[in-house]
Amino acid sequence: MLRSWSRAVLLLLLATLLCLPIVSVLWFCLHGSAQSSQILAEMARTVLPDYAWTSLALCLMVGLGVSGVGLGTATAVSLFEFKGRRWFEWALLLPLAMPAYVVAYAYTDFLQFSGPLQTALRQHLGLQGRVLPEIRSLGGAALVFTLALYPYVYLLTRAALSERASQLMEAARLLGAPLSRRIRVIALPMARPAIAAGVALALMETLADYGVSSYFGIQTFTAGIYKAWLAMDDRVAAGQLAACLLLVVLVLLGLERRARRHLRFSQNKPDRQDAVATRPTTLKGPGLALAWLVCGAPVLLGFVLPVLFMLRPLLAEPTELPWARFWAWSLNSLQLGLLSAGLAVGLALSLAFVQRQRPDRASRAVTQLVGLGYAIPGAVVVVGLLLPFGWLQQRWPASQAGYWLSATVLGLVLAYLVRFTSVALQTVQSGYTRIPPSLDESARLLGVRGWGLLRRVHAPLLKRSAAAALLLVFVDVMKELPTTLVLRPFNSDTLAVVAYQLARDERLGEAALPSLALVLVGLGPVLLLSRTLRRQGD
Repeated sequence: MLRSWSRAVLLLLLATLLCLPIVSVLWFCLHGSAQSSQILAEMARTVLPDYAWTSLALCLMVGLGVSGVGLGTATAVSLFEFKGRRWFEWALLLPLAMPAYVVAYAYTDFLQFSGPLQTALRQHLGLQGRVLPEIRSLGGAALVFTLALYPYVYLLTRAALSERASQLMEAARLLGAPLSRRIRVIALPMARPAIAAGVALALMETLADYGVSSYFGIQTFTAGIYKAWLAMDDRVAAGQLAACLLLVVLVLLGLERRARRHLRFSQNKPDRQDAVATRPTTLKGPGLALAWLVCGAPVLLGFVLPVLFMLRPLLAEPTELPWARFWAWSLNSLQLGLLSAGLAVGLALSLAFVQRQRPDRASRAVTQLVGLGYAIPGAVVVVGLLLPFGWLQQRWPASQAGYWLSATVLGLVLAYLVRFTSVALQTVQSGYTRIPPSLDESARLLGVRGWGLLRRVHAPLLKRSAAAALLLVFVDVMKELPTTLVLRPFNSDTLAVVAYQLARDERLGEAALPSLALVLVGLGPVLLLSRTLRRQGD
């Protein structure tokens, strides 16, 4: 049996580590100085309404966009049979490999006033001014987020429709219901919880974004947090803005979890006769063309075209790109990713093992706190770490708390662990569900107890889950921008930071190299997810 003192110490350390950003943000928000209150009041009269209305409008447009695209694509591949459906099932996941800010750089390079498309149109039409609308706008940002985040809705809706919708729709067909009514009365109500959960996830990613909003000049809450901290040099005002954003994200997280509780469908696969009887409706002619349009447009706009737009400067002038510095950026990203992923998987294995041995309230509470980490925006994590470390630096200068947080990888890795340990924990817990509890009892009868049970029995059986968790966290760390932008040590730029800085300086051709490297790294989890879904469907 796991020793109680080691279990208590582990839970205490994890709770302290993962609660620090949330607690510090709320504490400094409630205990701000008079000057900070005045600054916040001035912001409320000037820029804060713009932050709120812009964030609200952006969330509304992104919510409508991802729900429409996600529902349309999931309905097409789940309820219908057409040529190319198998290919679209996994191709629709490809935009997950594209960070939203990379999509923004790609379209800006191609569609801006000096880009190749508008230049060619002006020459062909004989015009002098702008031919296309400005991509760097609120609508352009909503389009970018829709193309990058619709797979959240697609995945959950596809899972919901694949379980029982085809069988129920076949029963409705035998009762004489037309196809439009079967979709409206049966498929859509079954997909509502999945759509709500996917939209909530997409909106959390939208609110947490800094790369697109900063590059497009969109005044969101995240941009306001960095402006209050870096431009106005008021940490408590930034903490108060971070607290507002944190409350909004927690509300979205609650809605997402509530929607997930309604995602309860039968997991029993139909037998061969039922499979034949519930075969999806075959599409031909105009229906086939419509299915190809619905499924092909998101893949084309969300992955194929951005990659082609980024490849254009690489193929045009490959010798002008910073290849020497590229390897240094890649090495920094690789080191941070491997270190953070290894620590996150180690924490996830330890926590999952503790909860399996003693599934009490304390372990469940820490597990829920870990689950909050991925939903917390990177800007909130940064503020939540800088506030207490800055306070320690002021009270005890000899502690060099500011040095350890901002001049070493300690602060950056700590922020990564707060955000991404939940990704590793969910993957490891899914692996633990395949290990029967009777195996633990047999091991104890043979004298294997405590942490030796994890090392000698569980670890060999969790190799695949641990490897998948390592890959997922590694890719998330590689793509993370707002946290790395602030907490990275000097002279240790990563691919994400360099891509953002080069794009901000209008050096989009040079930004293509690190951006494409991030896309290539992101393909790993997408292919892994596609393989998992294909196995579940067979």
